[in-house]
Amino acid sequence: MILRSALLSAFVILQASCGQENHSAGRGSIIQADPALTRVISADAKLEKLVGGLGILEGPVWSDTGDLLFSDMVSHLIYKWNPQTGLSVFSAKIGYPKGERSSGPNGLALDKKGRLTICEHGNRRVTRLEKDGSLTVLAESYEGKRLNSPNDLAYRSDGFLYFTDPPFGLRGKDADPRKELSYNGVFLLSERKLELLSDELSGPNGLAFSPDEKYLYVGNDNHKKPVIVRYEVNPDGTLSSRDVFFNAASVTKADWLDGLKVDVEGNVYVAAPNGVVIIDANGKHLGTIEVLEEPTNVAWGNDDRKTLYITGMKGLYRIRLNISGTQAFFSPTK
Repeated sequence: MILRSALLSAFVILQASCGQENHSAGRGSIIQADPALTRVISADAKLEKLVGGLGILEGPVWSDTGDLLFSDMVSHLIYKWNPQTGLSVFSAKIGYPKGERSSGPNGLALDKKGRLTICEHGNRRVTRLEKDGSLTVLAESYEGKRLNSPNDLAYRSDGFLYFTDPPFGLRGKDADPRKELSYNGVFLLSERKLELLSDELSGPNGLAFSPDEKYLYVGNDNHKKPVIVRYEVNPDGTLSSRDVFFNAASVTKADWLDGLKVDVEGNVYVAAPNGVVIIDANGKHLGTIEVLEEPTNVAWGNDDRKTLYITGMKGLYRIRLNISGTQAFFSPTK
């Protein structure tokens, strides 16, 4: 049964702490790795659980109508959460291959015209929800071969669309007989065509631009090599000069990486098993926001873009920060 806004009547508020040393008072606390974390998040910040009991949540994105949109990969739904009206279904049965569990819609983004762009994980394509409710397929194959399972996406300010294509939506992952591409790629969709930008990561997942769009950060979701790589972005949208921006193996229990975003000062926030890991623009680990469950992705919301919304395996959370996110504000299609 689909859960709706009544779930919000019993949300949990968890006190978080932040000082000049590490704090580990249990799940929901803030772990400080560097004193500079206090610039990002205040000592009295509180983590709030807004909704629970859903499926694997993903792809949070905020719109200027005051709504947070996010995916439920198990129920194959896109939800809308509003601070006043609570939870409702925004779009039903997006990305619904028969017999596939946990393969519904994944990453979401709003384009410059306010249209919702969707990584249909199980349907192995990227689509756009038009204002009349129809779906336009933007990408589903490359050089005659089906995509693996598009995972996350990000728009550049000029409208160029970047997305990752790992094998995680296929039951057998890299060994799945349905996998047609021999690699797991980072792609660019522009007015020119669909282009493969990188095929060197085993599990490309979350991605986001630096505030000046000179760099693209991509997380590698692989427990043997959980790193964030940073590419220089060329004027034509292609990538060059890759380096390892952050090795998450240096952080306890951060052995895989999921969705990531960047704030206006260039700090990177990435979802990992131990919480939301915060890294400054120079690659230094500042600290970690522990959550009541494994987080999957993050997005900024509210009018000042200083509220960080966190999706988890079953729940939705938020916490106030001191710095705004770079996520743009656009209107949803309905």
